[in-house]
Amino acid sequence: MFVVRDYKNGKELIAAKEIEEFPRSKLAIRILQHLAKKPSYPKEISRFLKEDEQKIYYHMRKMEKMKIIRAERHEAIGGAVAKIYSLTRPAFVMRFADFVPAERPPSYSGFLSAFIKNGILNAKIVIGSPDPHGPEKARSRDAYYAVDLALFIGSCIANASPSVLLDTGIGKEEMNDNLVIVGGPVTNKVTKLVNPSLPVRFAGSNIYSSYTGKTYKSDDVGFLIKAKNPLNKDASILLLAGRRHSGTKAAILAIFRYKQELEKGYAIVEGIDEDGDGTIDSVRMLE
Repeated sequence: MFVVRDYKNGKELIAAKEIEEFPRSKLAIRILQHLAKKPSYPKEISRFLKEDEQKIYYHMRKMEKMKIIRAERHEAIGGAVAKIYSLTRPAFVMRFADFVPAERPPSYSGFLSAFIKNGILNAKIVIGSPDPHGPEKARSRDAYYAVDLALFIGSCIANASPSVLLDTGIGKEEMNDNLVIVGGPVTNKVTKLVNPSLPVRFAGSNIYSSYTGKTYKSDDVGFLIKAKNPLNKDASILLLAGRRHSGTKAAILAIFRYKQELEKGYAIVEGIDEDGDGTIDSVRMLE
């Protein structure tokens, strides 16, 4: 689940977790605010908040049972082993009413047809985690561009179900599904897994097309390609990625701008700042 906020120049997105109850204690909230800044352990939190350590333990045990926080690792500190805790999501949401199905056209034919079946999204959208992960300890900046992609897909389906997963949270069985993958191999480990099998792929930090033999090195270049899922030939993947986050944004913009051209199954595009405000707002087709 994600919380989306509109602002003047676009949209912002933050990963969220739906919970049935929320801690009512002011101290519990202060603990969460501290963990939002950095992972920590109870004794350190006690010193920082100037609160009794047993009170900190009490609230943290409750929040761990509620799956609001988790022990992400163990660390040797002062001759003892401490559990280092972090938030399970950057934000939490309580819902007071049921979701209502949106009235949408029940069918879709086009570039996304493999991922939409009977008016329902038949795929998982996989985005890079905003938390440091992978060998490079990278944080994904591509996730909020995926909001535009989700809005586009939403206009083509009749009903929605929870379909967004972080690359750090996708299971083995889900890897065999239809996948819409957003982001490059540094910030999305699923991209790193499928990349070698694709005819348009990352070659080091650059983008290589086996169709033309060309290599693209600009930060604003991105691509999208539809292919068979290398883990399940009965499923498909759609990868949208760039050398940098601006290239990923360009790839997503291409879905809006080049619907007919995408029927060939792939596109390599370059992002353009048409109005000179420093952000990508248009794209041109490279191949």
